[in-house]
Amino acid sequence: MSELKEIRMSEPDETSDPVWETILAEAHAVIDHETVLRPLVQSLVTGQPSLEHMLAHHLASKLGNEEVTAEQLREVFLAAFDDLASLGSLARADVTAVFERDPACQGHLDTVLYYKGFLGLQSYRIGHYLLNQNRRALALYLQNRTSEVFQVDIHPAAQIGRGVFIDHATGVVIGETARVGNNVSMLHSVTLGGNGKEKDDRHPKIGDGVLISVGAKILGNIQIGECSKIGAGSVVLSDIPPFSTAVGVPAQVVGKVSSTEPWRVMDHLLDEKK
Repeated sequence: MSELKEIRMSEPDETSDPVWETILAEAHAVIDHETVLRPLVQSLVTGQPSLEHMLAHHLASKLGNEEVTAEQLREVFLAAFDDLASLGSLARADVTAVFERDPACQGHLDTVLYYKGFLGLQSYRIGHYLLNQNRRALALYLQNRTSEVFQVDIHPAAQIGRGVFIDHATGVVIGETARVGNNVSMLHSVTLGGNGKEKDDRHPKIGDGVLISVGAKILGNIQIGECSKIGAGSVVLSDIPPFSTAVGVPAQVVGKVSSTEPWRVMDHLLDEKK
């Protein structure tokens, strides 16, 4: 197996954890106002000492089955979070990304409990860690279960940066040699795939700050430049320069992006040609 780059980010400040504090505050509000959800929220959130523990328990309960139980997965997930602190840092950046960019998201708690894109991404991150630990069989099993449960299929060897937002997530496919930069936003039914039977480096490389709209297919070992926009339903088969808008089948560059932060603005309209 070729050497894989392990994504390592700075560890969260141990004296302050605003993301987890916000989740706890929102959880207590739910406990006070929705008795049906009180046992769930108390067990998964307020009864846990950290976001890492919460995610380990929640993901394990979602992904466990008769073949590999939730208890077994929970132990694996907790060990991963304990061994690689950047997994927690990445999760916090991803939670913040969802809250900032999704107009339907009214709180951090909603994201960590219900958003398939966020949960599927965190499952991938643990699978990536496992692959780097030479636990390929378990990483691939986790990929399969994540695809079944969250409808997002990310190969554990793919490399994905921080602050990534996968909206709705259903139908998203990210291939083995794909690389996704920081602060990337993509919607459902996006494919970062190969374009044939190549066995080596064969998947797209997505730069920082890119916005990929609904149903876009980006195929082959091509470069999508930073802060570019890929239009809905486009099929991209060649490199796209930075700060460009590309649309069509096959996709063509039609102009420059109207914002320097397309990933944050989330404007899917066609930019005027410049």
